[in-house]
Amino acid sequence: MPLYETVVIARSEITQAQVDAVADTLIAQFEADGGAVKKREYWGLRSLAYRIKKNRKGHYILLGVEATHPAMKELERQLTLNEDVLRFMTIRIDEISEEPSIILSRKSDERERSFRGPEPAGRFESGRKRGFDEGREEFRARDEFRADRDDYGTEEEI
Repeated sequence: MPLYETVVIARSEITQAQVDAVADTLIAQFEADGGAVKKREYWGLRSLAYRIKKNRKGHYILLGVEATHPAMKELERQLTLNEDVLRFMTIRIDEISEEPSIILSRKSDERERSFRGPEPAGRFESGRKRGFDEGREEFRARDEFRADRDDYGTEEEI
């Protein structure tokens, strides 16, 4: 039987449990038609490159499937009828890889590089930038000079 990979993008308004339910119905349909799902990955809620049906984000699911051509046609028909599915794409492949896809491996790399280092200079603890005159050196020097004069008094008082 031919092997296919299908990526499905579901609406962002639905929960992850509802996304799993959509994937489960697809898998049940494959198995009823005599096919088998070899791989299933949930890529998470990701930003779309452009708006699709007024949505800026979508839940991504990857399915690695072994099915006949008529079964795939029926699956694509069911996906077009489902209101929760924004887009889908199916391609025929030579073999289904058992290791995680590039998207999931990239996510794990980002988790390892999450530490960004020390806070940059010139910012408060909240991350807000300093005001115009708060960080400039000449204003700090002027304020220090005024503080020194106040401590010792002016030249006229001495």
